[in-house]
This record gives sequence, C-alpha cells and structure tokens, in this order.
Amino acid sequence: MSPDKYVKRSTAKKGDLICVSGDLGAAYVGLLFLEREKKIFRESPNVQPDLEGESYVIGRLLKPEARKDIIEFLAKESIVPTSMMDISDGLSSEILHICKDSNLGCVLYEDKLPVAEEMKKAAFKFEIDPTACALSGGEDYELLFTIPQSEYDKLVLNEEISVVGYMTEPEQGAHIITKGGGKHAITAQGWNHLAK
Repeated sequence: MSPDKYVKRSTAKKGDLICVSGDLGAAYVGLLFLEREKKIFRESPNVQPDLEGESYVIGRLLKPEARKDIIEFLAKESIVPTSMMDISDGLSSEILHICKDSNLGCVLYEDKLPVAEEMKKAAFKFEIDPTACALSGGEDYELLFTIPQSEYDKLVLNEEISVVGYMTEPEQGAHIITKGGGKHAITAQGWNHLAK
C-alpha cells in the first residue's frame, strides 16, 4: 500500500522533520502573469500577450502534476511519513493544519524553502518576495510530509525532497527563522512581518 492511501495530517510527532517535494510558489507567480495579460487584453484586445519567456511558472499553474514519483520513492525506501498532505493552499496554511491536527508547533527555515530560479526572477518582476510566494502561493500540488529524524539519510537520495524544518512542542507555536536570523510567527498568509 502506498503512503498516500493511509497517512493522515494528524499523526506528526515532536522532532519529526518537515519535508516538501519539488519547488514552491511558481504556480502563484504564473497566475500573476496570466492575470496581468488578461487585464491588458481587456483594455487593448489587439495587443499580443507578452509572457516574457515565463513558461516555467505558467506551466506550473496550468499543468500541475501529482507527485506519484515521490510516493513511489518513499515506498521503495520504506519511508513511512508520520503525516502528509498536498500543498494546495500554500505551505504556511498547510503546515498550520498539520500543527493543529497533530497538536504540535513547528519551526521552518526560510533558507531551506525550495524555490526555482525562474520563480525568483518572475517574482522580482512583480516586486514581490519569492519567500512570500513560496509560503502563501497555492496550487503547486507538491507534497508536505513529516518523517522521523532517523529516516533523514534515506532522503538525501532524492534531490526532489527538501527538509524545511521540524515539529516542536505545541507551546512553541509555529515560526519561521528568516535568512537574517529573525523569528516570526507563521500565519496562513505567510509570516507576520509581511502583513504589516
């Protein structure tokens, strides 16, 4: 039986590693490009769309792929995640679900979040922070899962999986450690200082 058939989001354990597949935020940025082009088209129907070579981020939005490869890898390596879910509403929102349902806190590390270079460049065109896209952009349909620390050595065999943090005592809440070393509470929209 493959892990996605029976792994819940309520069974993470304190100390578990938080893992994500693929890269995050690209589908959200792809949506921004399409919305911009739609607005231009409405105002000037004769203007040709200019997607500026953004095929990666637009493809991530229009052609999301279920990560069967990750499920197969976990099964092959006998790694049984302690919790798992799709990232459809953004990493920050989904990790808060796992925290709530498992009655735990978590720590994420900004510098561990997997973001594609194409997404970074595209986000800068909109003058938005790639980290914000990775945390709160949805529709990537990557996997978020937790595993015991003892399984870490098996994970390094797969470059499509990133360890982005770990589960903590519930009293510690859900936080992200930024590249600059700051600690911020995670909200469903990302983290607090983005909302200010």
